[in-house]
Parts: sequence; structure tokens; C-alpha cells
Amino acid sequence: MNINERIDLMARLGEYFVMNDEALQSAKEKAHIENPWFSIEFIDLAIENIARYFLQKNLVQAWADAYAFNKNPSTQKNIGIVMAGNIPLVGFHDLLCVFISGHTAIVKPSSKDEVLMKHVAEKLFEWNSEAKNYIVFAERLKNCDAYIATGSNNSSRYFEYYFSKYPNIIRRNRTSVAVLTGEETAAELDLLADDIQLYFGMGCRNVTRLFVPEGYPFIDLLDALRKYNYFADFHKYKNNYDYQLALLIMNRKFYMTNESIILTENESVFSPVSQVNYSFYNESKTLQESLQKNTDIQCIAGKGFIPFGKGQSPSLTDYADGIDTMQFLQSLA
Repeated sequence: MNINERIDLMARLGEYFVMNDEALQSAKEKAHIENPWFSIEFIDLAIENIARYFLQKNLVQAWADAYAFNKNPSTQKNIGIVMAGNIPLVGFHDLLCVFISGHTAIVKPSSKDEVLMKHVAEKLFEWNSEAKNYIVFAERLKNCDAYIATGSNNSSRYFEYYFSKYPNIIRRNRTSVAVLTGEETAAELDLLADDIQLYFGMGCRNVTRLFVPEGYPFIDLLDALRKYNYFADFHKYKNNYDYQLALLIMNRKFYMTNESIILTENESVFSPVSQVNYSFYNESKTLQESLQKNTDIQCIAGKGFIPFGKGQSPSLTDYADGIDTMQFLQSLA
């Protein structure tokens, strides 16, 4: 397949996502049964964002042109991809990068997100059998020319051990934060609620810590977050909420809640499901310099940063961890 055929095939996938036919609906239902954290609501959101921001033909064409991927690489490499499974199709961008670059993706999907990823590949194979030369699924990744692996801080140590001899991109735990001024409008707080709670707060682009000025009024934010009170009807989420609330009560820690999410003062940028940490700041410039040096942070939301509500809709060039995946793949050729 030449670059134009690969772009056309991905554009067709985008159209398929928008059509949402019975086959796709069936795959969504199966994915939800296999992993209850993948609600149909959030599967739909992930697919909609991929179709809108990743698979528009003009966007993919301009993206590929920027890297001069106008022909197949002189030597097609096997790129091992270890995918995460925290939110639906979270590994799709890596697959897209490898496919458009003309290399072969040897994919080890997460057991939490196997159904959707394999359904995507099956549709590509159905439309053009040559795609089978570019996407292969494997239980173990051996003898690849390079690796892209995403996982926890613990699993990343294994990735570094096994893949250190090869060109690689290894990603660890990351999360996102928001900087508030106290002057946010009701509409902005509503969007911040999305940044916090979409995908049950399980993505690396979800806000898990707030930086607020002294005397910040939390009531309006808690009210904005009430639109996600229905999470309390989902037993997995509710179990997390009850557990974190019990810990805070037993340890006599101050907290605030609207009965579906907990806000508590904590210095960690990472927070458990159903909880958001916050801390106070005095000088915004010093805070900004500190945050930009923090390698645990994927995104910063707020005025002067990523706009509220945009955390879960990255563009093709919003590479995870700020590492240009396409440039990495280009260097292999």
C-alpha cells in the first residue's frame, strides 16, 4: 500500500465510526461486557474524538506531509506496540502513527481493550487485505526492530530491561492538573468537570489535582461536578468513592464532597478514582515553572494553558509525553 492508500483507508475508518452501524454497536457492547469501566457513553466519546480529530482525511494528509511520508520507507521495520487499556482505544494513536509511516505494527493490546482494537483491525483488513502486512497482533513481542510501550511505573521498568537494546519509546504513569484563579465562569467550571470526570477520571489527560489560590470558593466547582452524580449508580465507581471516603474519615482528614466526588488537600498530583487533590498557591509564575518541570504531568488546564474542556480531545500532534512518535518512526527508516 502506498501512502495515499493508507490515508484513504484510515479516512474510511473515520467514516465508519461516524456511521455507527450494527457491527460497531455490537463491538461496543462486547467491549463493555469485557470491561465494565468502558461504558457505552465513553466508548462513543472516544470513537467520536478519534473520528473528528485523527481520521479526517485532510488532517491525516497534512500530518503525513509534514513528515514527508510520501512513499514507503526504504526498509519496512517491525514496531512492537504494548498498549495501555485505561480508556477505550487509548493505543489507537500509536497504531495510526506506525500504519501511516509505512512500518508494520506488531500489537500487544491490553486485555482491557482487546475487543475494540481488534475490531478496528478486522475492518481495515476487510476493506483492504494488504493492511494485514501493516498490522499484526501478538501475545509476546519478540525480535522487533523498535518498541513503543505504555504502562505503569512498575511495568516500565520491565520494558526498559527487555527493550533497552532497541530504539524505543517507553511511557510511564502520567496525569494532568488544573490551575484555577478563582475567576472562572460557570461555563468554564462545567468544562473543568469534564476534564476531571470523563472516562471516570482514568485517563492520563484527566485532571487529578487542582492548584487554587488561598480562600478559593469550592462550592461552585462541586456544583458543576454534580452533573456526574450518576456515577454513584455504577457500582465499581461507587465502591471506590466509599473506600476513599472511609479512609479520609478514619484518618480524620478534611474533605469536601457532593456525594459523587471527593476534594481533599493533598500534595500528590495522582489521585484515586472518585477523588481530586488540591493545594494552594501564592505566586502563579513560580507555580507554572514548577509544573512545567514535573515529568509526571501530561497536561495543564487553565487560563494560559490548555483551555478547560479540551483535555480529552487531543490533535494528531499532541503526542503522549511530548515525544514525537512520527519523528521517532521516521528516524528508523
